[in-house]
Amino acid sequence: MSNDMERRGREIQEQIRQVLLHDWDPIGVQEIPEAQDEYDSYVGGVYSLLASHVQDEELVEHLYRIERETMGLGPRDKSGLLSVVQKLRMLNVAIDPSGKQPR
Repeated sequence: MSNDMERRGREIQEQIRQVLLHDWDPIGVQEIPEAQDEYDSYVGGVYSLLASHVQDEELVEHLYRIERETMGLGPRDKSGLLSVVQKLRMLNVAIDPSGKQPR
């Protein structure tokens, strides 16, 4: 992988990380400096779904499953996750700087 592609990959990861931290943040850590990496382990799965062009509902379900099964949080209205998915959809997740997805 070229340096440009590696750099682009890191940019995408950081953009997803920021959305998860500032727009999703189900456990409320965005204001805690030492917890800024709390959601980093979820970035790859979110990226994979975005790059696969799944339906919004599948992304909502993914985030909801993380909240319920991984984090052990109680039930909540999933419709609030749609705004997070919309923010994620605004990101260009193409590795190629021209915006083209690899085939």
